[in-house]
Amino acid sequence: MRIHFLGAAGNVTGSRYWLDAPDGQCLVDCGLVQERALQARNWDPFPVPPASLQAVLLTHAHLDHCGYLPRLVRNGFKGRIFCTAPTAELARLVLLDSARLQTEDAAFKRKRHVREGRQGPFPEEPLYQVEDVEATVTRFQTVDYHRPVSVGPGMEATFFDAGHILGSALIRIDCALQGHPRRLLFSGDIGRQDRPLLENPELASVADYIQIESTYGDRLHDVSKPIPERLAAEIRATYDRGGILLMPSFAIERAQEILYHLRELFETGDIPRMKVFLDSPMAIEATQVYRRHVDLLDAAAQALFREGRSPFDFPELHYIRTPDESKALNQLREPAIIIAGAGMCTGGRIKHHLLNHIGKPSTTVLFIGYQSAGTLGRIIQEGAPEVRIHGQICPVRAHIETIHGFSGHADRKELLHWIAGLPRVPRGIFVTHGEPESAKSFAEYLRQETGWPVTVPAYGEVVELD
Repeated sequence: MRIHFLGAAGNVTGSRYWLDAPDGQCLVDCGLVQERALQARNWDPFPVPPASLQAVLLTHAHLDHCGYLPRLVRNGFKGRIFCTAPTAELARLVLLDSARLQTEDAAFKRKRHVREGRQGPFPEEPLYQVEDVEATVTRFQTVDYHRPVSVGPGMEATFFDAGHILGSALIRIDCALQGHPRRLLFSGDIGRQDRPLLENPELASVADYIQIESTYGDRLHDVSKPIPERLAAEIRATYDRGGILLMPSFAIERAQEILYHLRELFETGDIPRMKVFLDSPMAIEATQVYRRHVDLLDAAAQALFREGRSPFDFPELHYIRTPDESKALNQLREPAIIIAGAGMCTGGRIKHHLLNHIGKPSTTVLFIGYQSAGTLGRIIQEGAPEVRIHGQICPVRAHIETIHGFSGHADRKELLHWIAGLPRVPRGIFVTHGEPESAKSFAEYLRQETGWPVTVPAYGEVVELD
């Protein structure tokens, strides 16, 4: 039996782990590679014929874990995709959005390359289209937490709550190797303790081999001041200036968490009454998924729903669905909060709001998520005096603020807490899903704290299990 590390090894995105067993083959996660320098991997031929795979086990609905699925189906995969029900619903939203953006991007690049008389490094076509997504979602087979399901000959999978986003899962695979049982545990992305809306991640259980993420494996989250307190301070300051507070936000989990905090702050009177606009059709649809799966939220959130106090419905909140409704927000003349995508300001409606407001000293641009190097969000965050938005040069006069600590990834201490309670020493631990320095740093930390066998596999590395 072998594990092939086909993604998120030596980098963060593109999670793909191919388990090659004597009686069958399956893939754990099937993510899109998003680092610009590594995107050629999305176009490379898949190392194993997709038709030979019996199943894909999906940990959660983020693009770097599910975003390659339609390409796999397009190239011949005919098996089942096992995931929780919320993951199936959220993945459909994410994949449809990805297909639309890829189609638009390919059309734009074709025109630009013709105009410039050159060719790009990749084919001027999308990796997949909407029809590929629709074919993919028909292959989803939903599973409940804690209920083992057969995913192939001699191979059984059990899903546990990872506490990262709604429906996210740790996946345990039990199989026989030459008559001897072996247990593997794949972490996916591990959530944090005591976060709004979600249950805490379930702790690692007995396993022979464990894959563990390391996105924040070399650092600790800033918990010096509670998030609601920092959020309230920025809102009050913007209100006093009579301005607009713009929050670039990811559609899944981050937007819902912000709504949760805002409802609480309005109820306690910690912020003044002002309109809140969720200007993201995808975030609105994702919020409906949360409503349909209240039973998977934490006890506090479930209690709110029972009391008729949904965190996603409060008097100040307005859902903005159509482009015309979004454009009408340009006419706002009173303090307000606008939450819009994309989270790194790389596209979407937030760019239009930035174009309209970033030149005003009364505005606050509040970053609540990680901004990758080179993105518009990162450029603004780092203090650029002017930025280019939709072809226009805009002076930056707005207040630029960042609240750290919103991340849905466990940090070094939380990762150790997740794995340290194992009742017996595993045969091997594989540290993946992190920048090289983060993965190496966490692996060394884990060795020192536990004395367990820990390795950091390289991209394409194959590990033969005993």
